[in-house]
Amino acid sequence: MLRIDIATLFPEMCENYLSESIVGRARKKELFEINCHQIRDYTLDKHRRVDDTPYSERQGMLMQAEPIWNCFKAITEGRDRPHVIYMSPQGKTLTQQKSIELSKMDSIFILCGHYEGVDQRVLDEIVDEEISIGDYVLTGGELPALVLIDSIVRMIDGVLSRSDCYEDESHYNGLLEYPQYTRPEIWQGKTVPPILLSGHHANIASWRHEQSLITTYEKRPELLDFEKLDKKDKNILKNYIDEKNK
Repeated sequence: MLRIDIATLFPEMCENYLSESIVGRARKKELFEINCHQIRDYTLDKHRRVDDTPYSERQGMLMQAEPIWNCFKAITEGRDRPHVIYMSPQGKTLTQQKSIELSKMDSIFILCGHYEGVDQRVLDEIVDEEISIGDYVLTGGELPALVLIDSIVRMIDGVLSRSDCYEDESHYNGLLEYPQYTRPEIWQGKTVPPILLSGHHANIASWRHEQSLITTYEKRPELLDFEKLDKKDKNILKNYIDEKNK
């Protein structure tokens, strides 16, 4: 069973999210284990301070190495070392494939920074990789950590009702997801594509794949490697482009 430990200054914030909805229900079923740890509990400062001014002219405060190090040692003592992730805008951008890879691990330790960041020395000492959720900066690592955790645990068997709940989704197989429709059959004069009402599963599967290709081409063309597409997929896109340019 996957165990995830989060080192944070705001464990209550994390707990509130992780106790709700699909993640919360799966957690209650013990499909995985998540523990939120308050970094302030591991400082020796009587005022529970975990930050200090940086050795530079930069304004703001920097998280100290020692409380984080003490937290990490206490959590990992007596067990195998977990895979350690620091949520950072300097890290590699989170992808679906990374989430799948992490979901297969036994133990993950996620460090959430705050203020102006974290003393580099403790990052060098314990961190295996840095992960970003986008090229922008937030006030802390808690929201990125929750995004990461959500993307990981939904890949675990039993969290979602069936594997095709995520296998058909955007990015899982390198393509964006096909358009989806629900009742009513006609809304504002717009109808559901007739193929979806046919009951012919093979034709519907073929239509969905075709629409995934087209959606990816229109919205995220950089995801498509035309050289690696098979002949059938190349023809689908060629016909679509030719029809569009008429």
